[in-house]
Amino acid sequence: MNRFIAVVTAGFLATGVAQAQVTEDDLKNDQSITTQIVTNGMGRHLQRYSPLDTLNKDNVQNLVPAWAFSLGGEKQRGQETQPLIYDGVMYITGSYSRLYAIDLATGKEIWQYDARLPEGILPCCDVVNRGGAIYGDKIFFGTLDARIVALDLKTGDVAWRKKIADYKAGYSYTAAPLIVNGLVITGNSGGEFGVVGEVQARDADTGDLVWTRPVIEGHMGTLNGEDSTMTGTLNATWPGDMWKTGGGATWLGGSYDIETDTLVFGAGNPAPWNSHLRDAGTPTEGNTGDNLYAASRIGIDPATGDIKWHYQTTPREGWDYDGVNEVVAYTDREGNKRYATADRNGFFYVLNREDGAFVSATPFVKDITWAEGIDDTGRPIFVEDNRPGNPSDAVDGKKGDVVFASPGFLGGKNWMPMAFSQNTGNFYVPSNEWGMDIWNEPISYKKGAAYLGAGFTIKPNYEDHIGSLKAIDPDTGEIKWEYKNDAPLWAGVMTTAGGLVFTGNPEGEIIAFDDETGEKLWSFNTGSGIVGQPVTYELDGEQYVSLISGWGGAVPLWGGEVAKKVNYLNQGGMLWTFKLPRQFASN
Repeated sequence: MNRFIAVVTAGFLATGVAQAQVTEDDLKNDQSITTQIVTNGMGRHLQRYSPLDTLNKDNVQNLVPAWAFSLGGEKQRGQETQPLIYDGVMYITGSYSRLYAIDLATGKEIWQYDARLPEGILPCCDVVNRGGAIYGDKIFFGTLDARIVALDLKTGDVAWRKKIADYKAGYSYTAAPLIVNGLVITGNSGGEFGVVGEVQARDADTGDLVWTRPVIEGHMGTLNGEDSTMTGTLNATWPGDMWKTGGGATWLGGSYDIETDTLVFGAGNPAPWNSHLRDAGTPTEGNTGDNLYAASRIGIDPATGDIKWHYQTTPREGWDYDGVNEVVAYTDREGNKRYATADRNGFFYVLNREDGAFVSATPFVKDITWAEGIDDTGRPIFVEDNRPGNPSDAVDGKKGDVVFASPGFLGGKNWMPMAFSQNTGNFYVPSNEWGMDIWNEPISYKKGAAYLGAGFTIKPNYEDHIGSLKAIDPDTGEIKWEYKNDAPLWAGVMTTAGGLVFTGNPEGEIIAFDDETGEKLWSFNTGSGIVGQPVTYELDGEQYVSLISGWGGAVPLWGGEVAKKVNYLNQGGMLWTFKLPRQFASN
């Protein structure tokens, strides 16, 4: 059973009024419809760019609070949601798998849904939720016990609820779903437990499974309840049976490129972290040891779930650099259709949108130790001495050689989404400058237990900053400007046609920057660290900005020496909404 709390406004009880329905056209045009946000990323390409320019560089200093909404209770862990907006209502998710409907004009609660989570859930990196998706008359979101739930937009009643995977084996789900052509498309979480990453598509009306696509080679996909095609080739890049618990969790969700009709999902770290256990031989023996398709970006046919292409950022990954970071479709200054992704491994990649082929890669953090660079084919040039040592080479066989690796396993950029500006043609990337001591240990798989085979301690690389918001020219890889922050950056970024870049920091500030110079133009302290995702929209001719505040996420749990540096920060759970008063709109 799930607990459901609803307070319904009188207007919603009116009879004879047809309920508004979100269509495929609404999803397709979400970026350009400035009165709504019905997709994660403010458009399924994840550009996080708004064409609104009422709020701009000249008047942003006049932005003031309009209302604030408290998530309440004692469940004040990390708040990473992106608000959705439709038909006068804002929808946000909260920690511990909660969802709220809020009156857009007043900030008053309309209804609240709380998933009743079972004992024994195994979330890796805090009990966060990153948002929902809207289609038809429903809103969809995932829960920490690896389920997908469809709720009625107006009432919050459960329309259907389906199991994605077995939470007792370490699976969970924290990402925002993706809707394409009436299908609800989800990934999964749990890479630290030896799960198998997978993408699933369900009928939005019924929740019935249409297709599945595991992302580790050797596993079979399904279509309409029947086996379809195998992912990759069995044992081509994995030794023995290790592919069966190979990781590759698709925990950040995906994007959709309508121009090529392609879903693009990232696959996370291979399991276990100890890469020596996954060493499948040498190319001359017919086995590359790359551990496909972990640490990869994968193009998928949305109708069938078949894999169109893949690009692996970190073959034989051994530092937990993962591979799930968002892939943003854009058109470069010369008219080329490109994808961009900023990887945890510290490189900013540009790919071709037709086939996912490698175009370029440039460093976006300062101290990369694991590779000398990326060669012309897109493969890293490894520094093998900076791979954590093999425990079997140790005298006692218990701990391999310790190495210092940079970036640390939390990445040059982690989950927090970057933004692209159609105004400047640049990307704005929330990054962190840190490293780690890391070593490998023996490990064997046990269902529901951590499956790492590694130990680690995160360390800051510099005394004066960890976080760094960078403006990056994707055509050249040049960093156009940088804003340094004392604490790690863990919040999403948004750009606007008004020449603004918005984000937040753990110190509690929501900040607006000049998109060309990086000048800090406005800020407001929310009282708790920000790890959420900003949005902007129009209501009754005025422009608003909303962002959730509430410190948490992976940094305080896994951050080592960095976690000690930010342990003074207070938790919270408050949605802040700001507006530009009408009298300042023409300034």
